[in-house]
Amino acid sequence: MPTASNKSKRHRKGVMHPTIADVAQEAQVSTITVSRVINSAGTVSPSTRKRVEAAIDKVGYVRNMLAKSLASASSRFIAVIVPSLANIVFIEVISGLQSEFEKQGYEMLLGNTNYDLDRECQLVRTFLGWSPSAVVITGLRHNSSCQRILEGWGGPIVEIMELGDAIDLNIGLVHQDAGRCMARYLLGKKHRNIVYVAAQMKKDYRAGLRYEGHKAELEAAGLKAPLLDMGLLGQFETGAHSLDTVLTDYPDVTAIHFANDDLATGALLHAQRRGVRVPETIAIAGFNGLPIGQHITPSLTTIISPRRTIGRVAAEQVIARIEGRYLQNNQTDVGFELSIGDSA
Repeated sequence: MPTASNKSKRHRKGVMHPTIADVAQEAQVSTITVSRVINSAGTVSPSTRKRVEAAIDKVGYVRNMLAKSLASASSRFIAVIVPSLANIVFIEVISGLQSEFEKQGYEMLLGNTNYDLDRECQLVRTFLGWSPSAVVITGLRHNSSCQRILEGWGGPIVEIMELGDAIDLNIGLVHQDAGRCMARYLLGKKHRNIVYVAAQMKKDYRAGLRYEGHKAELEAAGLKAPLLDMGLLGQFETGAHSLDTVLTDYPDVTAIHFANDDLATGALLHAQRRGVRVPETIAIAGFNGLPIGQHITPSLTTIISPRRTIGRVAAEQVIARIEGRYLQNNQTDVGFELSIGDSA
């Protein structure tokens, strides 16, 4: 007697997948009309579109994207490559991208590099093999192989999160200026012993760009700019450990400028456990403007980076490039905002 599993396999063997013709028959329209609805192309009345979409649901039709891309050498996919899916910063960027892509009938091929440039190159190779309509990639630093592939591809590319010498489109902010801004604020609060704390700056190099701006501002004031680079990427626990290290190694410190809000929040919470008064004993500042920083006590002084705006603008511009529309500028500076809380 066959097992339930074997029955299932035999039952599905040779099954015919629903086709556009099946959808057209169910909706009582032509296959051309169904194709227009699926591809968001041409004019279809709202009532007809609704009837076709209902028929698609009823017959269980699934669009064969591979067949489409092979036939046209392109697709309605846009490749999106980010360094982390655990960091809310990039989740918010993705949210901004997705909201605009979906309005225009595009879907995302999403890849996570884990801050590994070799992994990034592998993802670029794989995604370009699927003939995406465009590529959205985080940062301006790629390994030499990846740079050559992207430069030779020829399709629309937008590099996000920072500004500089880009391959095609570029949306972001000047991180050196953000570092200068926070350092200038802390100096204005009469702090003269300020430590910059980051985590794995070799991977999170944009934190290093902010340190460059921070350092330049302190040196212009005739001050040293000590740096503590922790071994783990920015997490609450890493921030807590860094506070202990700073208080031990830099006993005269009066302020800590953290590379991100995760580190700063971890340090601030640990300061409360240790009975270290913030900002009276030590001031704490961050970067990103994450919501949690405004819901802790004291609230976090930070730099707000407009993550959703970066995603939305990147999507709008890359779609304009796909559609052949003129863009006045290939580079967009979304800026940043100093948010003064109670922690510094």
